[in-house]
Amino acid sequence: QIHLVEAGGGSVQAGGSLNLSCAVSGYNYQRRCMGWFRQAPGNERQEVATIDSYGRARYANSVTGRFTISQDSVQTNLYLAMNHLVPGDTAMYYCAAVRTTGSCPAMSAFPYWGQGTQVTVSS
Repeated sequence: QIHLVEAGGGSVQAGGSLNLSCAVSGYNYQRRCMGWFRQAPGNERQEVATIDSYGRARYANSVTGRFTISQDSVQTNLYLAMNHLVPGDTAMYYCAAVRTTGSCPAMSAFPYWGQGTQVTVSS
């Protein structure tokens, strides 16, 4: 059974940093895409960053240059380093996974999701 468990959320002031992690278990496919997504109250869930099996990363325009997605060599942990946080980054952050042999697909294709970790940025 596949489990994705996020950690590292919290409350910070604008300009601060947080590091999120996602522990992956029960998922043995080498060819996969992992991603971070977020959802603020009243808003739709949106893609933040994704990384495929080849290490190719993709970022939302709003976080490019501030966030970095990475994974460990055995793909059991996914990370999101968030710097220069702004109040607009406040949301519940989710990690997700999908089996794929190519580039990362759209968010709707991801079948496996964690429960989320809350990030709150105050001004």
